[in-house]
Amino acid sequence: MKRELLTHFGFAGLYFLLAAIFKNWFDLKYLEFWTGGIIGTLLPDIDHVIYVYLRPHELTSQRVAKKLETANIFEALEILAVTRSERSKLIFHTAPFQLLFFVLTFLVLTSSNSLLGMGLSVAFSLHLMVDQLLDLMSQKNLSNWFHQVPISLNIKKASLYWGACVLVLLILTILI
Repeated sequence: MKRELLTHFGFAGLYFLLAAIFKNWFDLKYLEFWTGGIIGTLLPDIDHVIYVYLRPHELTSQRVAKKLETANIFEALEILAVTRSERSKLIFHTAPFQLLFFVLTFLVLTSSNSLLGMGLSVAFSLHLMVDQLLDLMSQKNLSNWFHQVPISLNIKKASLYWGACVLVLLILTILI
């Protein structure tokens, strides 16, 4: 769990620092943007908790539910972190959701002046892309991300898809 948090917050911190440098956002009023970044970095992992309640018959779900019943929240989170790759049918961790969220991020960035909302939506998208990168590196595919659509990507096409997502996020960041 610590490693996953460190990975996500490391990417988010670097990304937000580069965005702050690029936009010259070194004032306390931009703390809202960073706060949104923290929330947005954590939010996609709620997907794993939702999964526990949608699939209570699975062993991991039962183990996590037992830990939560006894108020062992950190142990429950550790189980979720260790068994992350076992959950292949998540809601947020899918390519269709990611593409929809890019559209929502675009709308937030172009039609809102909320720095909190901007930070949240950018960090949420970044979190999904970091998870994809981890899947590409460990599993050599993104099949979990495309389980809802009849698309099969080899490692080269999956890498191109991920690269295109990075490019979209960079373009969206320029819109801030």
